[in-house]
Amino acid sequence: MASLSLDAATSARPLTRGDYKTLSLSALGGALEFYDFIIFVFFATVVGKLFFPADIPEWLRQLQTFGIFAAGYLARPLGGIVMAHFGDLLGRKRMFTLSIFLMAVPTLSMGLLPTYAQIGIWAPIVLLLLRVIQGAAIGGEVPGAWVFVAEHVPARHVGYACGTLTAGLTAGILLGSLMAALINSLYSAEEVLDWAWRVPFLAGGVFGLLAVYLRRWLHETPVFAELQQRKALAEELPLKTVVREHRAAVLISMLLTWVLTAGIVVVILMTPNLLQTLYHFDAATALQANSLAIVCLTVGCVLAGALADRLGAGRVLIGGCLALGGLVWTFYSSLQTHPDWLFPLYAVTGLAVGVIGTVPYVMVNAFPAAVRFSGLSFSYNLAYAVFGGLTPMLVTLLLQADPLGAAYYVLALSALGLACGLYLLVRKA
Repeated sequence: MASLSLDAATSARPLTRGDYKTLSLSALGGALEFYDFIIFVFFATVVGKLFFPADIPEWLRQLQTFGIFAAGYLARPLGGIVMAHFGDLLGRKRMFTLSIFLMAVPTLSMGLLPTYAQIGIWAPIVLLLLRVIQGAAIGGEVPGAWVFVAEHVPARHVGYACGTLTAGLTAGILLGSLMAALINSLYSAEEVLDWAWRVPFLAGGVFGLLAVYLRRWLHETPVFAELQQRKALAEELPLKTVVREHRAAVLISMLLTWVLTAGIVVVILMTPNLLQTLYHFDAATALQANSLAIVCLTVGCVLAGALADRLGAGRVLIGGCLALGGLVWTFYSSLQTHPDWLFPLYAVTGLAVGVIGTVPYVMVNAFPAAVRFSGLSFSYNLAYAVFGGLTPMLVTLLLQADPLGAAYYVLALSALGLACGLYLLVRKA
């Protein structure tokens, strides 16, 4: 396994104004890009009605709609691998800018797309194509963003930089949730179905293009510039080197990505629905509590990253995963008897999910600079495609057997995160 210290950016200098500018622009772009990727799910019901025949069964319409949504996840590994390949050979900044452009244009196009009633079968086909492009873009954006900020800051601030970027990504989920709530409160169901559903997509596309412009002011990372100057770039296909020489780094990165998906998919994305179906909260209350949890998650990501700089990733993962396991169990097991605890419990559980801010710190340090983008992207995107796709199904099966199925799943993944933390602690990471 590669050394777990970032092999460049070893200066002990403090963060400069330029560093904060890079972090701010990167986090803002990440938030807007993740908003573009996630907004589809908030309007899936409306999209299903508009882009498929009116006379098909409702279950089939939902299946086809979520199939298009899932296509974005399936496209992530391929898009990430291709963009990472060129990121390791041509530069981080070029791919960092390209990824947000490839997200903004399809999002804008979705807002302008004719419906099934206007162009027939071409409507869902074009929608599927746009969703695949979005998936490829997000596959390059997330790993690329982590590598970009990590290679810009001094080594002792890498955790804080990665945590801040991760906080920006989670803020994108919050933006999507708030936009959906705003549109549905301002307009009637008929107006949303008629035209208002387009507004979130058009806004996302416009702001995405603005983020493309803002990223013009970012500079190539010092680490890549040094590799270029020393002619130390990968001499063969970077992914080939990763698979042959860095299998341990790939394994720990994939396992930690699994932990990350458990926190995001179960605690953040699935729980609002569970609050309504299992615990009988109304939709407005569930979404308000979820928004609070996402705010706390955003804070938790920055906190976890900063602590990783001071204490090491191993200690933070051990403490964070112990807290996550305990809080998740308390949260899901207490709501039946104490529904009044919803907001404070969901808030502190969201804060505990912030331990995922440590994950990119481990991954950027696990691979040498010449193949860092490819190694991180391959590990993260492949694991997210597999575990992110399987998690909803596994949790649904567990819920059939026990109402606390979601808690059991996150507990198991918290234990996995704890084991990874112990491994890293032994390796002094």
